[in-house]
Amino acid sequence: MSKYEVQSTKYVEGVSPRLIRYAWFVLGFNILVIVIGALVRATGSGAGCGPSWPTCLGELVPELEGATAVEFTHRAVSGIALILVGVLVIWVWRATVKGSLSRTGAVLSAIAIVLEALIGAMIVVARWVADDTSVARVISVPLHLVNTLFLLAALTLTIFWLSGGARLDWASPYRRWVILGAIALVALAATGAVTALADTLFPVSGGDFTDESHFLTGLRVVHPILGVIVIVAAWVLVMRAGVPVGRAGQVLPYLVGGMAITGVLNIGLKLPMAMRLSHLVIAELLWVAFVLVSAQYLSSRTREPVSR
Repeated sequence: MSKYEVQSTKYVEGVSPRLIRYAWFVLGFNILVIVIGALVRATGSGAGCGPSWPTCLGELVPELEGATAVEFTHRAVSGIALILVGVLVIWVWRATVKGSLSRTGAVLSAIAIVLEALIGAMIVVARWVADDTSVARVISVPLHLVNTLFLLAALTLTIFWLSGGARLDWASPYRRWVILGAIALVALAATGAVTALADTLFPVSGGDFTDESHFLTGLRVVHPILGVIVIVAAWVLVMRAGVPVGRAGQVLPYLVGGMAITGVLNIGLKLPMAMRLSHLVIAELLWVAFVLVSAQYLSSRTREPVSR
């Protein structure tokens, strides 16, 4: 096998498979938190707890009804996610040796989820929720999503390294494809967040997706256009570059197809809630798969110390 061939991962001797399964659980739970957060925005429930944080309407457990119930649920599961990541950091630290890359991934995950909480608090306290159409909110929404991608990437890399993955080698000939792919997906996700915000604040009527009554409505066409460009460009570049596809990468075409199909259905069916959430879930899974495959492409053959 050549230096840069994609390597499969396997459990590292001494690292409990339970730890790896737990890391996958934490990753999946955080995807659930993201979906519930999208539900908060889509239902206009962001002001359900008022401008107070971390309490809800000044109480630890308020009366749960309407928008308050939706927003409080999101805060509750976000708090659980924070605890789960904290447990992951401690478990990884106790199960691995000094210098293990999985420790780095776990710490980055902790930093990312703390930033998630701080950004969420800022949005609530500043009242960039519900029907707010300010420029600040338009900026904060994609910023929040980019940090979310950072969190998912850190958790995915933690799993990769716990499973025996090697140090990422940025001298790999695949680095430019990885960098371009990451930039494209982050840009696609950020514009998707803006589009989702526009769809929530200014619901489409008929087939009108370009109403110019607010600058935000004019931005919602950017995401589908960019999506088409990214899909076509990725296909052409991969075909020309002859980038090998490992087992983990075999799911990527299906996820891309799922993104395209749900995106078209969203527009055709005038954005039903279930379809919007399905589109988001597929997008998050696509990002996780991309990070995992990219890590495999960039891995050198030298294994890092992992277990005690």
